[in-house]
Amino acid sequence: MPSITTTNNFTSKADFHQSSSPDRFQHHDYFGVDDLLEDDHKMARDAVRDWVKAEVSPIIDDAAMRGVCPTHLFKGLAEIGAFGPSLPVEYGGGGMDEIAYGVIMQELERCDSGLRSMASVQGSLVMYPIYKYANEETKKKYLPKLGAGEFIGCFGLTEPDSGSDPSSMSTNIKDAGDHYILNGAKMWITNSPVADLAVVWAKDEDGKVRGMVVESHWEGFSAPEIKGKWSLRASVTGELVFDNVKVPKENVFPDIKSLRGPLSCLSKARYGIAWGAIGAALDCYDSALRYSQERTQFGKPIGQFQLTQKKLAEMITEITKAQLLAWRLGTLANRGEATPAQISMGKRNNVNMALEIAREARQIHGGMGITNEYPIMRHMANLESVVTYEGTHDIHLLITGMDVTGFNGFA
Repeated sequence: MPSITTTNNFTSKADFHQSSSPDRFQHHDYFGVDDLLEDDHKMARDAVRDWVKAEVSPIIDDAAMRGVCPTHLFKGLAEIGAFGPSLPVEYGGGGMDEIAYGVIMQELERCDSGLRSMASVQGSLVMYPIYKYANEETKKKYLPKLGAGEFIGCFGLTEPDSGSDPSSMSTNIKDAGDHYILNGAKMWITNSPVADLAVVWAKDEDGKVRGMVVESHWEGFSAPEIKGKWSLRASVTGELVFDNVKVPKENVFPDIKSLRGPLSCLSKARYGIAWGAIGAALDCYDSALRYSQERTQFGKPIGQFQLTQKKLAEMITEITKAQLLAWRLGTLANRGEATPAQISMGKRNNVNMALEIAREARQIHGGMGITNEYPIMRHMANLESVVTYEGTHDIHLLITGMDVTGFNGFA
């Protein structure tokens, strides 16, 4: 097995064992949802699928088994337009619409949730808030390099003692004349150990939540990696620690001074997850369907047994419902009409759907389902993180409950 060699903390393709098993995935579209997509949506999806099959599928199991993030893929993700697909081209994005963003995230997560996390953090949680809230100079300084994969970013909101309740954050900034002094810590931050910059949310001296761009080489900034994960093992996760970090005032977002700032970023990312989870479900279903046609027991393929057919029929039904939900959410997002509550419903439903399908697919594969010859257990473990991050399953349920009843169940 090759050892990891890095340049500037980045891996190379040669660092990973190449799988001899080809990626045999075939797209499944039981209700003809593709008819609702534009040609550019399908072209973007197919281009990402081709790249994934050539560059990621051969190494993803080795990366996950060893718990090593294939950081060399950041450049490839940039080249296929996975960073900020729906942001304007002049600001480093792809200039496409929200459905294109969704289908790209779906194809990435079809391979691995960690791969989609690498892309969605960069685009939705780093590029989007800089585009939305930063001054023009800051946009021009960072966005083109983020879009090109020359800079890697991360998003600092969650803290060791502040997860589902971001209003209780303790990270803070204090005015020091021509700059702010930032202190505090963030936890469970995708990309942080390899990031060049972080979009950080902290309270000012008036208790207002402020966003800012913090460069990782500044004195007092550290990002220790979190080890020992059983989930998202091919994605790098860490902390952010700020010890009297000097932040130039021009790097602080001038106008947003509330939780509306970070929550708007989370809506953007949650929308991508609603699409992405379908990809993981499709991969599990595709593998289970093929296995049921090839695996013989009692003299016939196990797909001929009624209980196996029941599992597969229910799986494709739930996938189809999720595809239609995501498409409708995308059409609303394109019109600027998708509400945070609708996005929460999409994220919660589709991730839960994908988890259930992964579990059923594991049953169809029998004992082989726990091996890395098939992607099932990797998807299942990854989805256990996805169902929790960027709003837990229960938190999204409360968001929907509050929206339909008008009563705040959080208080």
